[in-house]
Amino acid sequence: MQIEILSLSGKKTGSLELNPGVFGVEVRTDLLARAVTWQRDSQRAGLAFTKTRGEIDRSKKKIYGQKKTGGARHGAKSPSLFVGGGVTFGPRGRDFSSSLPKAVRALALKSALASKAQSQSLIIIDEASMTSHKTKELAANLAKLGASNATFIVDALEPNFDRASRNLPHIKVIPTGGANVMDILKREKLVLTKHAVELLTARLLTEKAEGKASKPVAKKTTAKATTKAEAPAKAAPAKKSAAKTKKEA
Repeated sequence: MQIEILSLSGKKTGSLELNPGVFGVEVRTDLLARAVTWQRDSQRAGLAFTKTRGEIDRSKKKIYGQKKTGGARHGAKSPSLFVGGGVTFGPRGRDFSSSLPKAVRALALKSALASKAQSQSLIIIDEASMTSHKTKELAANLAKLGASNATFIVDALEPNFDRASRNLPHIKVIPTGGANVMDILKREKLVLTKHAVELLTARLLTEKAEGKASKPVAKKTTAKATTKAEAPAKAAPAKKSAAKTKKEA
């Protein structure tokens, strides 16, 4: 799969062959959904927390006598029946994070990259660097590149480019180590540097090779079960009869 390499200003500088094992795989929408759900679960703080009647900072003294009040029988004012009392069965903080196998994460990332490549939403640039940190200059270059709403995956964060992109609301710059499904799918375009393509390809193909190598190989057992019939018969000791012994004597 051939693709053009562009400069940051949109001029063609060369071409690159994309590995079909990464950018040409079948797009698995089910794995994309699982990966996005896994990422969003990990981002949830789960901070909702309520106090029970035993944790309320309030006197536990009986509020009035048991009888002769004309009202209901009550103890302390900490139960949920009263304003400011404890909460019954309220949220107590929760960890929403879930787990996703490493092989599924890798295949979902391949599907995300392949979906951008197959929908003509992938742009390869030679490098993500600028001589100035001005946001206005970067915005003008991105308009020429056709990447005003894009995720940049770069091999190294160049200070000027990183600083200029921070004030653009529809641009996100992440290193190759932080490449993830949600950021790739969230924006219209995906922009990769030439070296970032090499790093991502090497990483995803290495993970695939490691997954194959880690599978245990079942060994065939050739042990033969010995039956009673095959077992060697033991020679029984010869017994002389008592009559024969007397005769010989």
